[in-house]
Amino acid sequence: MKAGSEAMKSWKTTAPRLVVLTSAFFAVFLNFAFFRNVIAVYPLSWGRLPFLLSLCLVLACATALILLPLATRYTLKPVLIFALLASSIASYFMNAFNVVIDADMLRNAAQTNRAEARDLLNPKLFAHFFLLGVLPSLLIYRTKIRHGSLKSDTLSNIKWMTMTVVVALAVVLGFSRNYASFFREHKPLRLYANPIQWMRSTVKYSRGAVKAEARAPKAIGADADIPASDTDRELVILVVGEAVRADRFSLNGYVKQTNPLLSGEEIVNFPQFYSCGTSTAVSVPCMFSVFPREECTVKKAHETENLLDVLTHAGVHVLWRDNNSSSKGVADRVLYENFQGPEANPLCDVECRDEGMLSGLQEYIDRTDRGDILIVLHQMGNHGPAYYKRYPAEFERFQPVCRSNQLEECTDEQIENAYANAVLYTDYFLSRVIDLLKRNSGAFETAMVYMGDHGESLGENGIYLHGLPYFMAPEAQTHVPAVMWFGDSFKIDRRALRERAKGRFSHDNLFHTMLGMMEVRTAVYDRKLDILARISHQRP
Repeated sequence: MKAGSEAMKSWKTTAPRLVVLTSAFFAVFLNFAFFRNVIAVYPLSWGRLPFLLSLCLVLACATALILLPLATRYTLKPVLIFALLASSIASYFMNAFNVVIDADMLRNAAQTNRAEARDLLNPKLFAHFFLLGVLPSLLIYRTKIRHGSLKSDTLSNIKWMTMTVVVALAVVLGFSRNYASFFREHKPLRLYANPIQWMRSTVKYSRGAVKAEARAPKAIGADADIPASDTDRELVILVVGEAVRADRFSLNGYVKQTNPLLSGEEIVNFPQFYSCGTSTAVSVPCMFSVFPREECTVKKAHETENLLDVLTHAGVHVLWRDNNSSSKGVADRVLYENFQGPEANPLCDVECRDEGMLSGLQEYIDRTDRGDILIVLHQMGNHGPAYYKRYPAEFERFQPVCRSNQLEECTDEQIENAYANAVLYTDYFLSRVIDLLKRNSGAFETAMVYMGDHGESLGENGIYLHGLPYFMAPEAQTHVPAVMWFGDSFKIDRRALRERAKGRFSHDNLFHTMLGMMEVRTAVYDRKLDILARISHQRP
């Protein structure tokens, strides 16, 4: 051991050589998810083996080209060590959940609270971080680097970069037929390249954050009002679900009875409803924005007023209660209450329960003695991977369950059961919301709208959780449940609505449907996107 330690201390090399060796380490040891997905497209065989080996070499060359310009006397070791530590973490999550580290995923990570982060920590992550991040970083730290003058070091880096480009081009040209298919037909595979993808995504995310200015968003719907002829008060509760997929609602045909209570209510179910994103950080700002999914970006959503602002312009009282990480900026200008801690939420055990958001809600309604009311309840819902934490013990109807945040250690049945139990708790929570509205139906026209923000992958094709880019996301991450309930005094043709609900809808419809439901007049309202148009209140 002592001899090995002395050898480590005495080992010397140049900065470019260290970069190339580190890049080779990235390609070989930190790209399991990349090659797993490549082999799914190009099944392993003796004939394809040379091409797959060439991919490893091209990946190492591409990584070296990114790192070589940073191989200076003062930046070399900090950059390589940071890249190794970050890449070891990225590698674990890509390996375990088959996710990609894009700008939206980084935004999700930046907005994740401590409780959500704890659910992702486990011994395998720490072991992965230590073996593939910390140990090679220590080796780099103890390596002696031979530096020359600034001019000679710069020329050396340029020489190595040129050689790297020549090698990469030679390899690509040597397998041109394979690479033509790889680059043109299988672009999603590149999203798994580590560290190239997370570095690119970090730059993209950072640029967006730097450009975002702390200024008032662009006003929309400033003309919004409620006609004097509308003398009935509306009380509407909008429940935003979390990580729930439509095919796990028994209302949509799931074999496990996950909606026993909603099935007994006069609800309207929307079996073909789709999200505008695959993560909370994208979907929530998008679903409340005036922009359709194809035009909406997180930046545009944050720079423009949303549905809640337009309702406020019309004089509607808006309250947002949150048992998730945050409103993602949607509720920044309305009354916001955080129910993630026992200070506000009276129902906390291993974590604070969604049902706690109903505490004191009747008192708020009673205090608001005039005007319409919209209450938004943002659920913890089915947030993964620790699905077993998402429901109280009495809701563990489906067994056995996965009691780990390392989903790869559980069977498909255990994951399915834990997830289904969380859906069952949401069913109970929504029934409690309906009970509250029933008690207020004498004084208000009451309604509940429930809508999932995005879906969730449960291991299909090796994919878990959510957050894949929309163009490559499976339907499990975009097909969400949606349900409406109306009190007896709410003027609506339920039979006609149930017939209409069989069609395809999306988050694009929420903005205009809620304006129609609250009978708000404004130029930004689009009747064609209002699900209730022509079967509810007659708008002036």
